[in-house]
Amino acid sequence: MDARCHGSLTESRALRVDMSSATVPLKRLYKELPVRIVEDHHDVVCHIYRAIASRHLPQKNIKMIHLDSHPDLLIPVNMSADTVFDKEKLFSELSIENWIMPMVFAGHVSCVVWLHPYWAQQIREGEHRMAVGKDSSTTTIRVSSTDSYFLSDGLYVCEEQLEDAKPLILSVVKVNPVKPSHLSPTEYNTERCFAKRPRTECHQAGEASCSGPGQTTADKLHPAEGSNTYKEQGDSGTGFGDDEGENEGSKGYIVQRISAVLSESEPYILDIDLDFFSCKNPFKELYTQEEYTILKELYNFSGPSPDADQEELDECVDRRIHQLEDLEAAFADLLEDDGEDTVTRWANNPGMASLVQLVSSLKSRNPCPDYEMVHQAGLTCDSVELPHHISSDEEIDRLIAAVQLFLMPLPKPTLVTMSRSSLDEYCPVEQVDSVQRKVLAVLEHLYGPMDIHKDYDNSTTETLNCQ
Repeated sequence: MDARCHGSLTESRALRVDMSSATVPLKRLYKELPVRIVEDHHDVVCHIYRAIASRHLPQKNIKMIHLDSHPDLLIPVNMSADTVFDKEKLFSELSIENWIMPMVFAGHVSCVVWLHPYWAQQIREGEHRMAVGKDSSTTTIRVSSTDSYFLSDGLYVCEEQLEDAKPLILSVVKVNPVKPSHLSPTEYNTERCFAKRPRTECHQAGEASCSGPGQTTADKLHPAEGSNTYKEQGDSGTGFGDDEGENEGSKGYIVQRISAVLSESEPYILDIDLDFFSCKNPFKELYTQEEYTILKELYNFSGPSPDADQEELDECVDRRIHQLEDLEAAFADLLEDDGEDTVTRWANNPGMASLVQLVSSLKSRNPCPDYEMVHQAGLTCDSVELPHHISSDEEIDRLIAAVQLFLMPLPKPTLVTMSRSSLDEYCPVEQVDSVQRKVLAVLEHLYGPMDIHKDYDNSTTETLNCQ
């Protein structure tokens, strides 16, 4: 081959590369790991969309590792499916329990690994495959999963009824805290721990992580403020003790489950709600035990049989939708007039007799009850209550140790989003700042310097540089 032919082939190859680059934009890499901290969990969506728009995250098939005491996988009940294509309108209609599924329908997210503490049991453990699409009859977003979590909110329709459906893999994975024997009462030295950077060299921005074979548990960051740190105990070197291996909730189990859906080179979002570590059901402080019991009776969900056919599933959802619509209408009426006639009229409906006792109890404590809030509380009282588990400082440390241990073998995330959930008291306000500092310390140790933006207090972006 002469030089002219060789030159032509080289130019041709270059042209093809240029054309390919024009049609498929190259992925951009962050210099430092971005950590976006918000107060209300649904506010992370705008940060995710910015990362997509800037090409740091792909447009489609993003995977999310979601640590939370709540799945957050509900759907805005009456929101038009097409709202997902109007960004500003979408942001205005999202709330803390329903911000993930609209991103699934939009095609951005295709896999969610919900990592939950042992006290959160809203969805069955294991892998769930489902379709998320537009209900052809209502034009709202609906899902094909028959899990009670979706049935109890009337969100199920059969897959054949979904238009423009997107597949979703949902993996529900329990996280056990490390055993108490793996904590030792050693003072935590922030500066000393931040100075250790065994993994920083392994992480170039946007690249997968690597863990050196010489790194032991004793070399890892173990955050606790004036209380406990963690050190290697026994031969397992994991902190999970007898839970090591493939036992449910162990490090081996968690890593295996995540690795089944996440490859080393894939970009992904690490999403953390701080109520994962300590969680309140704020409605339990708003209402007496008697009132809460009545709400559970009024809003009780009667699910289908385990082997239900399509007809039974449809009837179950229709019955549940009518039940919730009646309850919403009843409390809307009571907002206007909670006199005896109104209460009696609604109490005569099937299953609503206890409304008389509920209103009487509410008015004995407050002459003008917030019936809209009462309805919101009732919506959390179906087949499974909202989780309520206020952790001790030691248990928080044990959970943080567990999170650190299963994150170590995983690739470095592309984006970290974090929710405080303290103003609505899902994460106890007296614990949230301490938990946040400890979690950030673990992330900084694992991934190196971070670009932290505290959206909840409107502070400017700050960069951790603890060299």
